[in-house]
Amino acid sequence: MRKARGRRTGRRLLLGGAAVLVLGGVAAAVAVEQVGVTPRALGPYIEHRTSGHNPAIVATGRFVGRTLLELDRGAPLPALDTGPALVLGAQAQPVNPMAPAGTVVGSADELRAAMAAAEPGTVITLLPGVYRFEGAKLDASRPGRAGAPITVRAVQPGSARLEFGMVEGFKVSAPWWRFENLTIRGACGDDDSCEHAFHVVGAASHFAAVNNTVSDFNAHFKINTENGRFPDDGLIESNTLDNSHARATRRPVTPIDLVAASRWTIRANLISDFIKLDGDGVSYGAFAKGAGSANLFERNLVWCERRLRGLPGQRVGLSLGGGGTGKEACRDGKCITEQDGGILRANLITGCSDVGIYLNNAAASRVEDNTVVDTGGIDVRFAGSSAALDGNLVDGAIRSRNGGLLHLGDNLDAPLWQSFAGHHPVRSLFAAPADGDFAWRAGPPARGAAAARATPWTGLCGRARTAAPAYGAFDDFKDCVARATPPRT
Repeated sequence: MRKARGRRTGRRLLLGGAAVLVLGGVAAAVAVEQVGVTPRALGPYIEHRTSGHNPAIVATGRFVGRTLLELDRGAPLPALDTGPALVLGAQAQPVNPMAPAGTVVGSADELRAAMAAAEPGTVITLLPGVYRFEGAKLDASRPGRAGAPITVRAVQPGSARLEFGMVEGFKVSAPWWRFENLTIRGACGDDDSCEHAFHVVGAASHFAAVNNTVSDFNAHFKINTENGRFPDDGLIESNTLDNSHARATRRPVTPIDLVAASRWTIRANLISDFIKLDGDGVSYGAFAKGAGSANLFERNLVWCERRLRGLPGQRVGLSLGGGGTGKEACRDGKCITEQDGGILRANLITGCSDVGIYLNNAAASRVEDNTVVDTGGIDVRFAGSSAALDGNLVDGAIRSRNGGLLHLGDNLDAPLWQSFAGHHPVRSLFAAPADGDFAWRAGPPARGAAAARATPWTGLCGRARTAAPAYGAFDDFKDCVARATPPRT
């Protein structure tokens, strides 16, 4: 992963732990800040390193670990069964409601046959019902074209439910395929057997997935090279991606796992509960890596621990670079940089056991107007990383590590040492962030008219930003809360 447990990391964590144990209190926190270790990372590390010793050392390690976690994250919280209905993620209102029905299918076999016979412009509409698939993947290997994509859709979101009991659901290897208004669930006996709902490879440029609900996969969307070609120019917009349980797997757990492709737009998705139990225990909400370029993540809500809370492991929100890529999978065969010219803009990232934003050898990156709450902050790491950060609201610190280059504009963050003291001035700006309520307690932290950009830009939930915007992804979170549809009279 991004934080390979090598000697340098071990020395850094041990130094931080020794500082806390020997010096104690805020003085130790100031010392640890120089090392760059967050309490949410240090606490579990101390508890792990003291396990297996005599009972006094074990008890001390557990006490210190719990104390550090509670100072940083607060007391353990119960699972959140519900939260506010938001305009992010899949919506009850369908996209393209007036699209022609085209080829209508009502069974799993009929869908396979329709996809195998599809031509440019074909619309395949699934009738309401449950569709169960096992064995072979669904091949999307017939090309559409610009202005005439091949579309697989339900008329009404939630009406067509696809259950995949296989490693891959849709295998998309041709350009111009579009999927919309579908509900897809992994239904496997073990988590290793439900890898991807969508595997987008090779020649599958201009792929689009809009307004789908996808649950219970390791990597809901996997995008990568095949046969020397790259599936560029894709769109993943307004989807809800989550898991109903922690994934018992050693394989990568990342709802959007984008490798070597360029110019993708990842927009207005709700991504949550991507917990990896086995292996290194490290997971990401979404990343782009593998020497691609110009990938855009904007207006997404990444809620690492929405319903699944208090479990071990490291959850990272969004990343350019991820944990790095083997050379054989890199677009240039080298991965001199993992990403070039990537943009993270107007995202809300919350409830993560690790950092909210992680840049790993990501050159010429822009990180703008993001709200990052209850995470380890923002890390820009390694000499290949350079990032311009402006307008971000960060409940934690913005840090450069291992030679990463920061170009800091006007951001509002908090020194790392304050987390060790249990002081969270940015988090306290919000009403109840752990419950998904990001209303301002006492008005927004406005940046002033000087922060206005030359061109208009849009906030998290689609509202144009004001002339004197607040720090972060939105001016008023009520714009993100879905309005109930009035009953018909």
